[in-house]
Formats: sequence, C-alpha cells, structure tokens
Amino acid sequence: MSTRKPAVAGQFYGGTRQECFEEIAECLPKDAIKAQLPSKIIGGIVPHAGWLFSGDLAAMVFTAVRQANKTVDTFIVFGAAHRSYDTCPLIYPAGAWETPLGQIQIDEALTKELIQLGAKPSAEAHHYEHSIEVQVPFIQYLFPDARLAAVIMPPAEGGYECVFGTKVGAFLKDSGLKTVCIASTDLTHYGPRYGFCPQGTNQTALTWAYEVNDMEFINKALQMDAEHLVETSAQKENACGPAAAAAVVSAAQIAGCKKGVLLGHTNSAMVMKSRFGQSSNESVGYAAIVF
Repeated sequence: MSTRKPAVAGQFYGGTRQECFEEIAECLPKDAIKAQLPSKIIGGIVPHAGWLFSGDLAAMVFTAVRQANKTVDTFIVFGAAHRSYDTCPLIYPAGAWETPLGQIQIDEALTKELIQLGAKPSAEAHHYEHSIEVQVPFIQYLFPDARLAAVIMPPAEGGYECVFGTKVGAFLKDSGLKTVCIASTDLTHYGPRYGFCPQGTNQTALTWAYEVNDMEFINKALQMDAEHLVETSAQKENACGPAAAAAVVSAAQIAGCKKGVLLGHTNSAMVMKSRFGQSSNESVGYAAIVF
C-alpha cells in the first residue's frame, strides 16, 4: 500500500503529534459557530498558509461541518496546483496519507469513481503540494473515522473545473454518501515578493487588496458564480487555487446549494499586527466559506 508522507510538517504546522494537538486546539473556535449554517454543509473553502496565519479559518470551516453534519464519511479536498501543470484534475489513487497524527485512508472506491468522471491518477503530483496536506490533520482530529480523496485542480481551458465539479456534485447527490467537498485556496498575494503591487506598497494598498480584490473573489464564491472564479483570478490575481474553488462551488450548486456563507476573512498582515505587533507592506488573503 502506498503512503503519501508529509512534506510540510514542522514548517506549515506542527512536526510532532503533540505539537499538532496543541496547535489544533489553539486554532479551533472556542464556541459554537454562530453564523446561520446550512442544515447540511456540502462544501467549503479554506486557506492553506501556515497554521499560525490561517489555521483558525481552516479550523472554522471543519468545525462548522461537524456542527452541521455531525459525521462525514469522506472529504474530497481539492487543492491548488502550485507545482503541477497538467490540464486535468490530478487525484491521489490509492493507499493512505500520513501526518504526525497518523494515517488517513484514501477512499479508493470514491477515488475510482472520480477517475471515471475525469480525474487523472497521479501520486507523484501530490508529493510536495501543501495545499491539501495542511487540511488533513484537522480532518483527522475532528473526524477520526473519515477517509480522504485528494485532488489537485489546475486551471484548464474551457472551464473544465466547473464541468468536473458539476459531475462530482451530481454523482454525490445521487450516491447518498456522507461526503463534503473542500477547496483549498489563499486569496490576493500582494507585495513586492509576489510581484503584484498595482496600488503601490503602503497600508492603503493592503486595504485595497483586502477590501476590494479579495472581496471580488469572495463575493463570486458566495453568489455561486463558479464560471467566473477562474477568469476573475486570472485578471485580478486574487486567488491561487481558483479552479479548486470553482469545482467545489459547481459541486455544491448542482447538489442544491443557493449561496455561500462567509465565516471569516483576514490576511497575513493583519495576523502579523495582531499576533506580533509588527507591520508589513505585503499580505496574503484568507477566507473561510461554507456552502
């Protein structure tokens, strides 16, 4: 049985079991989610930076899922394509993923169905991609019996991410499986390090990135406008995993969801200020959304 070993444990999140437990406990909401959640959550959007910066928003989404759904058999996590440049979804085919919390089994039956729907099996594409990995310990902690289907979603011509997401949503709607689709994406990467400074390099520019550029992507997701998420990202540079988000929004839409719920929105500059009292001329946006 193949096992995908952790690539960013000890960097993006704790490198030991104890460190993971402590960090997750710190990330989890102290109280129940107060937003008006769907009676059953079909999907969500989470960020994938280091837990110090965005772990609380990711934890918020998984906590909302547990609050609304109680149990989940399998999470299909659609990741950003930071290292893989294929033209179709790339799925981890079989075996297990390992984190400091142990192993989570791949849902091989569901994975085979997703391959039939258009995903391409590729364990290699997942070896160093962090966008899915950083979500897995939250799943293991909150849903210890759940399995995983891991899909990297590169943007493709012709809106294939929406086509694939719609196929996945239709299959899940008819299957009766207790499955939740999660998209992993950060939002605007603003500043000299990212080569994106259309408003200059000052606090006003970071406010624009947060209040205008991020929100254009967030609002399209909340309005279930899957078709324009990738196009908007290409034009505005306001998401690094737009195809993952488009796939999940499409899946949620075909399953009957009418709108998304924004649970939280922040950025790395705000976290730096609140946690460390330090200012920055760069930022990366993070949002927590459920459908």
